[in-house]
Amino acid sequence: MKNVIRVALVDPSDVSRNALKTLLLGIDSVWLEAECSRYEVFKDVLQQSQPDIALVTLDANPQRALELVGAIHQELPACQILVLSSSQEGSLILQAVRLGAKEFLPSPLKLEEFLGALERIRQIVNKSGGADGPVRTSQIISVAGVSGGIGCTSLAINLGCCFAQHPGRSVAIIDLDLALGDADVWLDIIPDYTIQDVADNITRLDYSLLKRSLTKHDCGAFLLPRPIEMEDLPPIGPDEMRRVISLLKATFSHLVIDLSKSFNQLDQAAMEVSDVILVVTQLDLPSLRNAVRLLQYFKRRTGLYEKVKVVINRMGLDDNAISLSKALDTLGHAIYAEIPNEYSTMVEARNNGVPLITQSPKSRLTKSINQLALSIDAPPVVDVKVDDRKVGANKKGLFSFLGAGGR
Repeated sequence: MKNVIRVALVDPSDVSRNALKTLLLGIDSVWLEAECSRYEVFKDVLQQSQPDIALVTLDANPQRALELVGAIHQELPACQILVLSSSQEGSLILQAVRLGAKEFLPSPLKLEEFLGALERIRQIVNKSGGADGPVRTSQIISVAGVSGGIGCTSLAINLGCCFAQHPGRSVAIIDLDLALGDADVWLDIIPDYTIQDVADNITRLDYSLLKRSLTKHDCGAFLLPRPIEMEDLPPIGPDEMRRVISLLKATFSHLVIDLSKSFNQLDQAAMEVSDVILVVTQLDLPSLRNAVRLLQYFKRRTGLYEKVKVVINRMGLDDNAISLSKALDTLGHAIYAEIPNEYSTMVEARNNGVPLITQSPKSRLTKSINQLALSIDAPPVVDVKVDDRKVGANKKGLFSFLGAGGR
């Protein structure tokens, strides 16, 4: 269970304890290890179950609950403590924090507030390692094409499907091209629900409703597609988009977002919360020109440029294409990965509505996208110098699978 946070809960109130159980059981990345109705025996429960988080409600007996918090902190220091109370009195919060609580949240607990606390505590558990080892945090990858037809959607779909093949990974793909997105076509999916359903229910959106809006592909990846009708452009704003992503982060190890080409407010919100922004371009003049414009756009927005990884798609498409060396000079940015041109392989996969890992698992194209997925999961990329120019390279050799002819 290395991909979940294990929680033990204590609450003498049957009503509030059952409500908390319902919330916790609806989050796939949370494992409810134990529940307890008595403060007196909860420490023994923790010693037996060794959870990552002890969730302690204070309202039944604040003084007794605070004593319990202090005892847990002293005797089980590896267990992170999260307390809940309907009281927001400053002295109560201060006591809880001084006694060892990592988070103090209002009761009844709201999903978004719990997910935020969970992510902060997850970072602590990740560093120290829980009983089952470090917990993997969710990664958000936005895929930004420099123009239409650049291969942005094909890369996003197949990257997500590659992630889904790796042990312990769970993947959701979001199609943010709300007008002309075709992610569902690539996976031959006729969805029952779309992002329109999410938009229509945004005021009462919870995890269970959001999960019903996803369609699962045979490869294991889930898809949140664009609206069925063009008239149904959803009245969803950037704040709502961030909320959708936050809910998905709670249960999926990877979110792959296929951005639109308009770079509107929804795209902006997605990129702001992303860990990686893949800028997809080709080695032709219009593409590189747009890539430069896009990189300049990212530089003007705080926190975006540092996330950028440039991907050259359809490498070898044209013998007269601009050289990689010239592209480096033009972009002024390291090239993170090169995806070889195998047009017939990609078209066959698209027309059959199956991912490359199913259609052509041994092709160089499939291997390159799978290697890209592995490299995003791997330790950070380091810079090496080639002819006095910096080129991004993974310590394990990101381009090694291409061989000498790959360049």
